[in-house]
Amino acid sequence: MMGERTVAQEALFYGFSIERHGPASHLLRSIDRFVDLSDLRSHLRPFYSEIGRPSIDPELMIRMLIVGYCFGIRSERRLCEEVHLNLAYRWFCRLGLEGDVPDHSTFSKNRHGRFRDSDLLRELFETTVRRCIEEGLVGGEGFAVDASLIKADANKQRSAEGSEAVNWEAMAETRRSVQEYLDTLDDAAWGAASEAKPKFVSRSDPAAQWTGAMKGHAFFAYATNYLIDVDNAVIVDVEVSRAIRQAEVGAARTMIERTQESFGLYPERLAADSAYGSAEMLGWLVHERGIEPHIPVFDKSQRRDGTFERADFTYDHKRDLYTCPGGKELRSRQITYKNERPLVDEDGMVRYRASKLDCDACALKPRCCPNAPARKIPRSIHEGARDMARDIAKTEAYVASRHQRKKVEMLFAHLKRILRLDRLRLRGPNGARDEFHLAAAAQNLRKLAKLIPQPMPKPA
Repeated sequence: MMGERTVAQEALFYGFSIERHGPASHLLRSIDRFVDLSDLRSHLRPFYSEIGRPSIDPELMIRMLIVGYCFGIRSERRLCEEVHLNLAYRWFCRLGLEGDVPDHSTFSKNRHGRFRDSDLLRELFETTVRRCIEEGLVGGEGFAVDASLIKADANKQRSAEGSEAVNWEAMAETRRSVQEYLDTLDDAAWGAASEAKPKFVSRSDPAAQWTGAMKGHAFFAYATNYLIDVDNAVIVDVEVSRAIRQAEVGAARTMIERTQESFGLYPERLAADSAYGSAEMLGWLVHERGIEPHIPVFDKSQRRDGTFERADFTYDHKRDLYTCPGGKELRSRQITYKNERPLVDEDGMVRYRASKLDCDACALKPRCCPNAPARKIPRSIHEGARDMARDIAKTEAYVASRHQRKKVEMLFAHLKRILRLDRLRLRGPNGARDEFHLAAAAQNLRKLAKLIPQPMPKPA
């Protein structure tokens, strides 16, 4: 027999517990254990006035942002709607059943004001790193670094050619992203990272880089740089930069220095791909930081015309010279000048030259320097660090590091597919920085929730 139609009946009183209705296995219950915002108010107090109407609770806004980035809710307008309707979100944000959800415009006002002035989102991310260290998830011995491109909120239709003259100062009066672009022109991670002019520059977000690095359609993008501990793939630092190799290498240096200063982490080895294998980077790691570079050497000395490569020449460290396959010596100075010339050029290279008399009488000249009077061998001043990286590449530890390096790529895949941060919503370097900090904090919190089990309930 068919039952009667169900009709909702209003009751005078309800006994409802939002704590009891939240499932114990919900992700937010695991994450809530590691969200420590006890110092939030003291951190923000200097940026609030002592008089006037009370503001929206900053802890509520931060908790709502954590929910949004943990569950891939990209729109703050939609985030407010979801928190209003979802009981688990209300429980995590400490709203209860009667609490009012703030308007979506409140986030924008605080982001461009107090949050950015106090660097609150950076502090939030560092809090998650410290908690991971306290829980024993960070070994501190092996790090890995890499960068990934994230599409910017810009398109080609509203762009200018790189050689086109644009009055950026006038546009900066009305556009915050343009003013941030002008402020970073001399920054090593932005305008000063490369002298090459991009093909196109976005008028809405000029700091975004026009790039075709994905081997598809070109687009405007920023680079998010991750420095992770390879034990449990915990993100120990994150940095935003232009989407070019020079800026990404500079961001890696910044993250390593900052991690040592902020958390006292001094890794023994660093794993990365060949983009970080330049002579300057390897020399910096070995000589200034004492870090083993588990990095492929970026080397352009190979030849394809059948002539001798630099590897065919033997270097003598004691005598500081090369010996060619014919047994002749190549020195950095073949003659003595009255006014000594610098040995190192502006690119950090020392040129070792053979004698023209030796090359003219050599039977191997057609295979060595057929189009030059004598053979020259350039050697970087950081060649010792490059040799060390080559020796490490022959060890089993390097093979292990090569596999561990893929954990960074897995985090980027999680960032784009699960957290849905494949395209930025905010513009300008500061907007990208805010989004990357929140996303990295969310990934660390999810890592804590996954690896640290829930405590067993106490018996009544």
